Amino acid sequence: MVDNIMRKRKQGAALAVALVISGGVLAQAPVYDVNGSSSNLEQRVVVLERMVKSRTEMQHRLQQQLDTLQIEIDQLRGAVEVNTNQLEKVLERQRELYLEIDKRVEALKQGGYTQSNPSSGSGSSTQQPDGASETRSPGASLDEGEAYDNAVNLILKSREYDKAIPAFQAFLDRFPDSEYAPNAHYWLGQLLFNKQQWSDAKAQFDVVVTRFTDSSKRADAMLKIGVIEDRQGNSAQARSQFQKVISEYPESSASRLAKSRLNGQ
Repeated sequence: MVDNIMRKRKQGAALAVALVISGGVLAQAPVYDVNGSSSNLEQRVVVLERMVKSRTEMQHRLQQQLDTLQIEIDQLRGAVEVNTNQLEKVLERQRELYLEIDKRVEALKQGGYTQSNPSSGSGSSTQQPDGASETRSPGASLDEGEAYDNAVNLILKSREYDKAIPAFQAFLDRFPDSEYAPNAHYWLGQLLFNKQQWSDAKAQFDVVVTRFTDSSKRADAMLKIGVIEDRQGNSAQARSQFQKVISEYPESSASRLAKSRLNGQ
């Protein structure tokens, strides 16, 4: 009986020790809160969504800024082209005026020499029925210069562009081989270009390019042909024309404009 009691006590002690150990193990074991873990995950998802949204909005703003800058660049290119063309016209007009002044001074010199030397063979005079003499002067040259000046002044002074078109046409009909002919063709092409008469404008610029290869307006005429091709939707022909301008006139303002056109396509 004593043995039974001792055995039961030992079993009870062992059971108590087991319970203590089990309790300690249970106390040290981590407890996971399922609901808390889910909440943290949701918060992380929300944060990530905000970051993605913020980045998307930033990219959208940057794209808007790039679009705005591109529009401003296009406007500046247009302004530069207009100013460059105006400057070229002013410089060309000054050269023409200087040339005209030289011609008229030379004509006056020749006229004075003829009057002081009526027997000279270089300046013959014709006898009129009443016995008065009439010295020959380069009247055709003066008429040519006046006709050209009148046409140009319709643009530069009175700004009567519609009247300038028939004035240049009449000038070219009268003086097709004039030294002013390449400029007259270019002026006429520009006037038609402004009226968006692409085919007629291109025909005038083509004359400058093909007939007057030494003209100072040839590079500009080639550039205008490329612009017309571009306006008509002929991108390949336009690029070819711009590249030709760059190749033949690499240091000209027309070349710089052609490069900007190529970069803008």
